[in-house]
Amino acid sequence: MYRLVVKFLLTLLLFSPWQYSFSQELIYETESDLSLEEKERRLPPGIDRSPHYFPLIPGEFSHARINPPNWWIGMEETVVELLIYDRNIAAYMAQIDHQGVTVLESIRMESPNYKVLRIKIDEDALAGNVDIHFKKNFDEEISRSMNWELKDRTDHHLNIQGLFPGDVIYLMMPDRFANGDYSNDSFKEMNQQGIDRRRIYYRHGGDLQGIIDRLDYLEDLGVTALWLNPVFENDQPYESYHGYAITDHYNVDRRFGDNDLYRSLSEKALDRGIKMVHDVIYNHIGDHHWIFRDLPDKDWFHWHDEFTRTTYRSTTLMDPYGSGVDRDLYQQGWFDNHMPDLNQNNERVANFLIQNTIWAIEYFKLNGLRIDTYSYSDLDFMSELVQRVYNEYPKIGIFGETWVHGPGVQAWFAEQTNPFSPFNSGMEGLTDFQLYYAILEALNEPHGWTTGIEKLYYTLAQDHLYKNPFAHVTFVDNHDLDRFLSAVGDNVEKFKAGLVFLFTTRGIPMIYYGTEIAMKNRANPDGWVREGFPGGWREDAVNKFEEAGRTELENEVFGFIRKLINLRTSTPAFQNGKMIQFVPDNEVYAFIRSDEGENYLILIHASGSSRTHSLERYLSELNCTPLKVINVLTNEAIENRTDVFLPEAGGMILKLICD
Repeated sequence: MYRLVVKFLLTLLLFSPWQYSFSQELIYETESDLSLEEKERRLPPGIDRSPHYFPLIPGEFSHARINPPNWWIGMEETVVELLIYDRNIAAYMAQIDHQGVTVLESIRMESPNYKVLRIKIDEDALAGNVDIHFKKNFDEEISRSMNWELKDRTDHHLNIQGLFPGDVIYLMMPDRFANGDYSNDSFKEMNQQGIDRRRIYYRHGGDLQGIIDRLDYLEDLGVTALWLNPVFENDQPYESYHGYAITDHYNVDRRFGDNDLYRSLSEKALDRGIKMVHDVIYNHIGDHHWIFRDLPDKDWFHWHDEFTRTTYRSTTLMDPYGSGVDRDLYQQGWFDNHMPDLNQNNERVANFLIQNTIWAIEYFKLNGLRIDTYSYSDLDFMSELVQRVYNEYPKIGIFGETWVHGPGVQAWFAEQTNPFSPFNSGMEGLTDFQLYYAILEALNEPHGWTTGIEKLYYTLAQDHLYKNPFAHVTFVDNHDLDRFLSAVGDNVEKFKAGLVFLFTTRGIPMIYYGTEIAMKNRANPDGWVREGFPGGWREDAVNKFEEAGRTELENEVFGFIRKLINLRTSTPAFQNGKMIQFVPDNEVYAFIRSDEGENYLILIHASGSSRTHSLERYLSELNCTPLKVINVLTNEAIENRTDVFLPEAGGMILKLICD
């Protein structure tokens, strides 16, 4: 009884209006004398961490809505589940009288405020407003109505290009990239208010208009795809800036803009040959999501007697000797107090999430999906989701986040080559953390039989585990990791060596915003690698979107990365070309990329000592008598065509012109 009383009081506290009252001050200064503790403060004044609780009492009703708010004629998915939310709606019968739209089933849930309508949309359906009428019995006249929309489909599904190894993805955090509209920085009715750029966990004011305003910059850099951290509403009382605690699956956060602006960004980017990658989260939501505040069913989430965090041990899913207890803790534990863990085994939950994904692709004209915390969700659900999305959009690019350790562990989550595996995701692409780890070790650790520069060789030698390793997204940093320049000890030559490898090896390269201007910091805590891009705010002292605002080193790095991006996007050999790697020799890792008679030799080393390195071994592999050897990065011919001089660390790209 004591435990029930405590949980009841915690529930009241969570929904108390005074919980969210604090300063609405807008602070834009980028420099201040705040203490480190103040800069890293996570919680605004008057806010406590969200308590873990059971929904013992009816939740707080928000406002009536239908999800999805619309659908389209001509979709492969013709049976749609409408999640209808309105006060005491379960007591009413639903009726639709619209050409080509049929109610197949009406489903009740525990809460009286929810009803699910399964409807079928025929080919002869008429676009327009669809009135849904409700009455309490057959004899009663209509007592309430709701409006839903059926649209004509655009041609986007016919034009989807997806993602391929000729793309270069640019990852950015919208709140930290550029502020293009100061009028939407804060809303008094939202749980977290105010802008404070001095603190790394507060909102900083970046938005979609800021990204639109910088499309010239992104096009000039040469990237072909934008991956934004999630843009849907995160109406949370703290840490709402990063986007991973969604509170509304069908509306862009007002502090970023709105649905029309997000679609406009996608369209404007596509006009420049830049695709949009949408960040999706299926494992959890924010605890201020309207569904969590007024639960349809308790079975929509995983509950524990007290707060239980996931173990982060993905090996429990594939371990042939693993325990069910460990597996459940991994998949059913919560990521954080304010991130309730969704139960995708519930059919209604699964359909809600899958339909939302299909709706977003169609509405926002997306070309790719990045699946956050991929392995933490129910894997049968993930497999179904991938197949249903591919069924609607066969060419769309999908890659899942697999922040795991070991190629064998990572490979288990990709489309299987092992016919005896109990799980097959049906998804080729993953975030290639194993290659990321290998890059860092190759550049930072001493050489050994399997360590240092050898790590690149041994990691890629295990690509036989994947059906298509060329579909993996490769990277040297992201929003959760040390910025790459800091990760290699501020050594610019090692930094360049890693980038040469990234843009010439197999996979789809991704760079994190600011890498192109040599931004640096350690992810301890992660907020330090999510700083604002200098020049993205009108009050910034310098503008590093422009050459004049960058230092000599920053311009050198920008030009270097732009050149590598252009090389990647214009050279077939670096996209789907044949790849041949060599066992490292003389502490140098080497590989060849070839396509239709064009051969490129890439040399990577970080030994700390310069040396002359022979090319005979690589030329022999190609049976090549070199007529010319060109250093692609300097556009200079190598006079001695059978050996090169390597500095203490670096990456070299040689074009081999053979007799």
